[in-house]
Amino acid sequence: MKKGISASKGYAIGNVVLQESHEIIIIEKSISDVNSEKTRLESAIHLSREQLILIKNKAELEMGADKAAVFESHIMLLDDPEFMGSVESDIESNLINAEKALDNTTKSFLTIFEAIEDEYLRERAADIKDVSNRILCNLVGKKPHEFSLDSHNTVIVAHDLTPSDTAQLDKSKTVAFLTDIGGKTSHTAIMARTLEIPAVVGLVDISTSVNNGDLVIVDGVAGLVIINPDDKTIKEYELKKEAYENEKKELHKLANITTFTKGGKRIEVCGNIGKAEDVLKVLENGGEGVGLFRTEFLYMDRDSMPTEDEQFEAYKFVAEKLQGKPLVIRTLDIGGDKKLSYLPMPEEMNPFLGYRAIRLCLDRTDIFKVQLRALLRASVFGNLKIMFPMISSVGEFIQAKEIMKECADELTKEGIAFSSHIDTGIMIEIPAAAVIADEFAKHVDFFSIGTNDLIQYTLAADRMNEKVSYIYDPLHPAVLKLIKMTIDAAHANGKWCGMCGEMAGDETATKILVEYGLDEFSMSASSILKAKKIIMET
Repeated sequence: MKKGISASKGYAIGNVVLQESHEIIIIEKSISDVNSEKTRLESAIHLSREQLILIKNKAELEMGADKAAVFESHIMLLDDPEFMGSVESDIESNLINAEKALDNTTKSFLTIFEAIEDEYLRERAADIKDVSNRILCNLVGKKPHEFSLDSHNTVIVAHDLTPSDTAQLDKSKTVAFLTDIGGKTSHTAIMARTLEIPAVVGLVDISTSVNNGDLVIVDGVAGLVIINPDDKTIKEYELKKEAYENEKKELHKLANITTFTKGGKRIEVCGNIGKAEDVLKVLENGGEGVGLFRTEFLYMDRDSMPTEDEQFEAYKFVAEKLQGKPLVIRTLDIGGDKKLSYLPMPEEMNPFLGYRAIRLCLDRTDIFKVQLRALLRASVFGNLKIMFPMISSVGEFIQAKEIMKECADELTKEGIAFSSHIDTGIMIEIPAAAVIADEFAKHVDFFSIGTNDLIQYTLAADRMNEKVSYIYDPLHPAVLKLIKMTIDAAHANGKWCGMCGEMAGDETATKILVEYGLDEFSMSASSILKAKKIIMET
């Protein structure tokens, strides 16, 4: 038996398929025809782009735009003038083959990025590795790894799985996956939960502890793996698996039930979405509204800013589908790990604490006002609320409201309708905002706690770094204290408080959050029904 980290819940019994090695031996060769070598590189990049677009489209269909956005960053890397320019320059200057030039540039970039303890830069390093390997495969005529599975009940085992690996899994044949490394909040783990495939990560040496064809039990609830179990253990887990599946069926009966605690308190259980169509999955899973519409995904996968009308149509679509249920829309949160090819951003040593989100919007009011006008116009079609991210001072919120007022005045002069009152709130994701929540509560209509950043900023523990994953603890007393302070401050001023970070869907935290008085939970659509059940039993 091996113990790892539960990345996606559920039980599975199946046969191991080990991921084949991607390693390609790179040999330096001297070249005489630079143009021919650059053409080879361009052809490999073109093919890589086509492959990534197909993977991204598949991921969007199965997991939603927010989970597929990682592939947009991979596609953008193919057009990165600094990275690809360096490869071409190496070919020209040193008269070497494209494979070696690509390898040189990749190693150079990884040396720089991996030496810095910063989430965005480390994720950038992982992107570079993944994309570089894809280009290399296409250069040498080797097909980038795909999971072609011949049989059902397959358990994929690998040292690591990239997001592109996970997105290509055939769910009809794959019952689980296991990896040596990885954490609960990695892109791959989040994708596994969205696909509802049991997964255990951080197993250290599982890829060298099993052989192809081995029978394994995957306990995605406890984070356990049992290799070649005896008949008694198999029977035990068959019963657990059956009970788990039956519970899922029972949960679907709660889809149309309004959520109240045992004590009679009404609590809204909502969904997080990244694109307009994701609202359909939220409603299908019993969501009582949308607690977070991540609008930055409207800006991705394109080569120019979305127009006011394009944004308006997206917001209107969601508002109308919700039929009066609450819709909390977060304004543009670009920066950190989310960059746009058509929006030059300054290079920063620590972009997660830099020029991003509301800070960018208050500086680039030309971008901000287009979005605010679209939001105001869409407000007449439903119960739309506007939320500003990365707020650290009351002054920032007041400034954002003033710009919103300017947009409202413009629309009035143009004779364009919008709601006479729109609730405006902020994400509490910076510890400073939680500490002065009592001041904020005098100005805002609501709070929504963004726990992903709040936890890592409070504990100084990168949530994507498995080396410090033991520190990243949603139930750390300091984190809980900040959450309680925020909820109490809201209630003391007659305002409501929700939560839209991963913690909102964490079953171990639900009862505590209910006891603290949280008014709204917003999470991935797949987590909604279980959250409703726990809340109704609390």
